Amino acid sequence: MKTESPNIIFLLTDQQRIDTIAALGNPHMITPHMDKLASKGGVAYSRAFCPGATCAPSRAAIFTGMYPHNTGAYSFDEWGHHRTWVNDLADHGYWCANIGKMHYIPRDVSGGFHERVVVENPTSVMNWGGNGDDAWGHYLAFHNEERPNHRHRSDPDWASKLQGVPWEKEEHLHSDTFTANSAISWARQHKADCPFFLQVGFPGPHEPWDAPERWVNQYLERQEMFPSPVENNSEDKPPQHEATRAFHASCDHESRLDLSNASPEQIKRMQAHYYAKISFVDEQIGRVMEALDARGFLENTIVVLSSDHGEHLGDHGMVYKWLMHESVVRVPLVFWEKEPRHLSAGNRGELTSLIDLGPTFLDLAGIPVPTRLEGNSLRASLAGQPGPQRDAVFCEDNYMLMIRTENHKLVHYFGQEAGELYDLASDPSETHNLWDAPDQESVRRDLQLRLFEWLGSSCYLTSGYKQNAQDPNYPLRWPSASGPSLHGDNRKPRPDDLFC
Repeated sequence: MKTESPNIIFLLTDQQRIDTIAALGNPHMITPHMDKLASKGGVAYSRAFCPGATCAPSRAAIFTGMYPHNTGAYSFDEWGHHRTWVNDLADHGYWCANIGKMHYIPRDVSGGFHERVVVENPTSVMNWGGNGDDAWGHYLAFHNEERPNHRHRSDPDWASKLQGVPWEKEEHLHSDTFTANSAISWARQHKADCPFFLQVGFPGPHEPWDAPERWVNQYLERQEMFPSPVENNSEDKPPQHEATRAFHASCDHESRLDLSNASPEQIKRMQAHYYAKISFVDEQIGRVMEALDARGFLENTIVVLSSDHGEHLGDHGMVYKWLMHESVVRVPLVFWEKEPRHLSAGNRGELTSLIDLGPTFLDLAGIPVPTRLEGNSLRASLAGQPGPQRDAVFCEDNYMLMIRTENHKLVHYFGQEAGELYDLASDPSETHNLWDAPDQESVRRDLQLRLFEWLGSSCYLTSGYKQNAQDPNYPLRWPSASGPSLHGDNRKPRPDDLFC
């Protein structure tokens, strides 16, 4: 590793939609600190997609660099035994720290980090395979407070609140504030004798949407600016859509939320609480950045902001995630430097996947990218130089795969005749499912074939790793010795390269 290797700070929110940063064209938002990252010397990707449609699978894919079908994490499944690219950073001299949410399962594994302050979901009735409570839970207990679980049982008005429950305790007790305070403490105490990788995982804006009332009130005054949810057109959608609505409407969990009889005013209020929580997280990001800057830690440092997946927020009559609509699978992705060294500022419109983050971080650090990582480095793109261009991104969840190209999206449901196909050029809101349209059969078959090719190539790519072959140049035979190479060496093309 070269001595000038940059520090890398990865700010990862939870469940943040793409259209929630003011500087990226969303004036209903109040996000001055995210705005600074996106517009003051930053590179913002407007079409970045998550590799998993729910928290744990997406995070497992991001940090291992392998898709869910290779990590085995499609839901709340164990993935902490896998090697991550954090291990590779650590093995090449980086000091690696995680503060906040990671969703490792088991919860308390190192994952390559030298130090961790673990914060899980605010209403986490499970301990994710950990030993006792997480750091935030212990902090609450120290202040004689309990985790706010089971309010759907104790609050008779819970259903009507649609997850909009302002934080009524002291703000230092909030999990997002605790995460920020822990990162600030780390910044004040860290002894920097080598480059570092710092991951700060904010629990918000994941539900419950419990920002302090001072933020909620600001958004209640801006309701006329809110975008209207995408219309619910469920007649031509697969049965999983209605099943997802029914589950959230009746589950015995704090996430219970039924939109079927919600009024437009209730929907606006729900949006206000969600947006308020994003602004509250933005405020915490500003505090963390200020503390890092005070220690000089933003010099030769690349700051990255993203989220594990998005949020329906009423689109298609739904909330949360689980499905492959754009409001779920498109996420913010911003790179920023205080003094540009690696970045050429501006917006990028190419298709991008968060599976690319691991290869990008290692490439920027001057570390060879192991062949088990399935993404492509964005280093050339960040510098404003020609590089490989995707013409497809992929996402997975239980029983479904998505391929999204420039103009089309296909969602394949295993074992079912139903599926989803959208012409995004003419129907960007995904209201007209063309799966059974006779004149779209050739498009559907082509996209399904590409899904098959990608899935098979992906499984083959990681076969050496799954046989415990940790050699980054593990020899696998490919049909042709030629093919795109991101690093100028003799390694085989990655599956996503096949679509460049």
